[in-house]
Amino acid sequence: MRPDVIDLREFYGSYLGQVARKLLRHRIRQLWPEVNGLDLLAMGYPTPYLQQFQGEAARVLAFMPAQQGVHRWPIRDRNQVALVDEIELPLPNASVDRVLLIHALENAEQVAPLLREVWRVLASGGRLLVVVPNRRGIWARMERTPFGQGHPYSPGQLSRLLRDNLFQPGRRASALYMPPMSSRMLLRTAGAWETLGRNWGHAFAGVLLMEADKQIYAVSANQPRRRPIALPLPAPPAGAVGLTIGQRYARFDYDNVP
Repeated sequence: MRPDVIDLREFYGSYLGQVARKLLRHRIRQLWPEVNGLDLLAMGYPTPYLQQFQGEAARVLAFMPAQQGVHRWPIRDRNQVALVDEIELPLPNASVDRVLLIHALENAEQVAPLLREVWRVLASGGRLLVVVPNRRGIWARMERTPFGQGHPYSPGQLSRLLRDNLFQPGRRASALYMPPMSSRMLLRTAGAWETLGRNWGHAFAGVLLMEADKQIYAVSANQPRRRPIALPLPAPPAGAVGLTIGQRYARFDYDNVP
């Protein structure tokens, strides 16, 4: 079941949520160190991670799915959040340069249509960054956090999913190695957990991050065009009711046109 926007806001208002946001925001920034002049779209529940791009990106948009709910962001400035159908985005083709999915893919009811819609609005040369719970991490087993909701992924599963939907996976990162406990004493050691965890690799991270490029397949300019040709059906048997024009020319074949 998809987390409600109220639950998501309460999590990021807690001390655990603030620590998680700080650590994860740092990893996102490492993958996207510069977005000067680019149009950035973030989907799911991305608002805790967008402040760092304000004033740098040419445009920052946040889309939240209708089943989740929405709240205004930023509070003291012009609203940049919209409630949308995530498989019918209100954007033209190739209109954004970067797409960030966080608290999105693991909760999507239709994963492939969501990724195809992201592919549609992403410009040629654009990049997608997906943030999902790690299947092997402890955060995916703790339902009291948003990262314990929905469908977690292993690195291999996420890579295959992106490839199957016209994306080329690229750089990977991980975050949230400390246990999702509310103890302030434990959370003060979160930085040490992250440093130690990066030496272990992705295996025990709570969250996986994977960047991907939009794939565009070339079509040969010399490929022949194909034109439909209507062929009449055989004559009806004696006594049969007459055929309409649409029925009589219901079969089609093709010939190659140079």
